[in-house]
Amino acid sequence: MIGRAEVDVVVIGGGATGAGVLRDLAMRGMRALLVERGDFTSGTSGRYHGLLHSGARYVESDPISARHCIEENAVLRRIAPATIEPTGGYFVATPDDPDDYLDRFPAACEAAGIEAEPVPLDELFRAEPLLSREIRAAYRVPDASLEPWELVDANLASAREHGAQAHRYQAVIGFERSSDGAVTAVQVRDQRSGEETTIGCRVVVSAAGAWAGKVAALAGATLAMSPGKGSMLILNRRMTTAVVNRLAPPGDGDILVPVHTVCILGTTDITVPDPDDADVTRDEVDALLRDGERLVPGISGARVLRAYAGSRPLYDAGELGDPGHDESREISRAHHVIDHGQRDGVGGLWSIVGGKLTTYRLMARDVADAVAASLGVETACRTADEPLPPPATGTPYWLGDRLAALEADGGGNAELICECELVTQRRLDHALDERGDSSLDDLRRTTRLGMGPCQGAFCMPRAAATLDARR
Repeated sequence: MIGRAEVDVVVIGGGATGAGVLRDLAMRGMRALLVERGDFTSGTSGRYHGLLHSGARYVESDPISARHCIEENAVLRRIAPATIEPTGGYFVATPDDPDDYLDRFPAACEAAGIEAEPVPLDELFRAEPLLSREIRAAYRVPDASLEPWELVDANLASAREHGAQAHRYQAVIGFERSSDGAVTAVQVRDQRSGEETTIGCRVVVSAAGAWAGKVAALAGATLAMSPGKGSMLILNRRMTTAVVNRLAPPGDGDILVPVHTVCILGTTDITVPDPDDADVTRDEVDALLRDGERLVPGISGARVLRAYAGSRPLYDAGELGDPGHDESREISRAHHVIDHGQRDGVGGLWSIVGGKLTTYRLMARDVADAVAASLGVETACRTADEPLPPPATGTPYWLGDRLAALEADGGGNAELICECELVTQRRLDHALDERGDSSLDDLRRTTRLGMGPCQGAFCMPRAAATLDARR
């Protein structure tokens, strides 16, 4: 529950961008408060494929985004190494991929500042024995696997250290505005208690991603978003040790990302009218598996643990003065800072839209720069230089750190709740103590409870008993 508060800036949205904005503002000395309608990282940031982009995927279709990705890739490796598994990545050409794209790829990467090293096929197949032997060319790029939950938690922890507040399960239901149209307060409703609160502020930053249009509408502003649904499959083991992309224009079923002990096959890109329309269809599952066969023969027979989808926060290019696009893959992944005071007469409201999770810090910096200028704050951004606090449990993707944490909890005598992910009773209690009232789904995001091969069949009843005992 939030008591009535007065702050400089209210940030709406508890994904990577919102958490990054909160941290940036707080580090500049502004009083900032974040509200999220669900759990932190429960929207698009927690529903992507876990990729730290090198930018190579966009070198032809979106070179600006490609440059942003490789620059922020380097920044995140420096400030948040514990959230990144440096898997490396390959772009591989299958017989179905166009020759002209393969021919242009090295020069396009060089122009974007992305190192793309040709890899002999015998070396590729030694490193990735499950890849199709029909692959005819390969390049190594600095892709990696990124843990979004740890990244967001680290940003929120840093923001709190600098005096900020962050509250989950607080849905924005309206705004108060002055006689000249400027936003003066945000009205929120606690999703669990139903209690409503008003938060006075000088500025509001909407970092609501694909939902930014809905937030803008509550304030009487317009923002045309084109949410792109991306569906993905989680396979029960790693099919590759590195990220593998097809060497072709972005399409469906053309990327494999190793994440912890599993592998994610993605993605589709379907424009949807509502970002909450994220159901995965059987046709999408079949198409992903069929297309994945071009990378790993036999992948369609692998055990699929889960299918899920997220909504990309794509900004309708038609609002920028060009004809717009019919397909969401054609919309730029570049980000945009929208001043609704200048555009819609709703002073004090800013939206940050577009972008990628990899570029969240850059997005946060750009909107924080604009907000700081509007409030007369001259402190410069420091988020690229000050490291994020490391996770309390060590490097989350590394089994060695997880075993060390288990040993610290009592080793063989520890009470294991989730055997697949080595979640102990002590770890579960710590998560509940830190975050307060939580659902099983919240605990899944916080601890990876139920994310292993059993998919919660054994651990969820044990965790539910803990939740029940606390109520």
